[in-house]
Amino acid sequence: MKIGSVDIPGFAVLAPLAGISDLPFRLLCKEQGAALVFTEMISAEGLIRKQGGTENLTETCAEEKPVAFQLFGRNPVSMREAAHRLSEIGADIIDINMGCPVRKVVSGGSGAALLKDLTAAAAIIRAVVEGSKVPVTVKIRTGWNAEDYVDAELARAAEGAGAAAVTVHGRYARQMFAGRADWSRIAVVKDAVSIPVIGNGDVVTAADANVWSARPAATS
Repeated sequence: MKIGSVDIPGFAVLAPLAGISDLPFRLLCKEQGAALVFTEMISAEGLIRKQGGTENLTETCAEEKPVAFQLFGRNPVSMREAAHRLSEIGADIIDINMGCPVRKVVSGGSGAALLKDLTAAAAIIRAVVEGSKVPVTVKIRTGWNAEDYVDAELARAAEGAGAAAVTVHGRYARQMFAGRADWSRIAVVKDAVSIPVIGNGDVVTAADANVWSARPAATS
């Protein structure tokens, strides 16, 4: 698989998870065969304002390459500036989080809240692409509510705005992490765009990943 100019030497991808996917964990996963790893979510506002331990989330090393830095935020100007900074300090890919359903993220209009405002989502993607020196990807869910699907439309908008790949978590936002991921929606998105599509949700064993290795890339 290739994302923009970045070669991904396999199909098993480590999904980002706050409080889990720090550098030591990513290196362990890399040793076990992860072809691409993602950092924890990085706040655009926190990064450009140098708040708290945000900069600690950008720690990386040569052994984990290629690595994607995941960014979230609502303000296109801030997202552009943060993407530019991340692309200069070690990111091989900048990933925009438009799928996190956690209250403190969506209450600020970020993450999965953008599934309800595709115009704003497209503007953010364009801004990040403009600011980044490396390929940009986007993480989404199927929609905000059950059967309120915006995944294919948003993926097409992302591609049109310059995104090099899309990751689809096969759940809607209000579902959080309950139930089962709907991989049929990931197939719909795959058919809707020409860029790579990474499937996310309920990949917990090697067998799960192998089922999808010839289709979208699979992430846990």
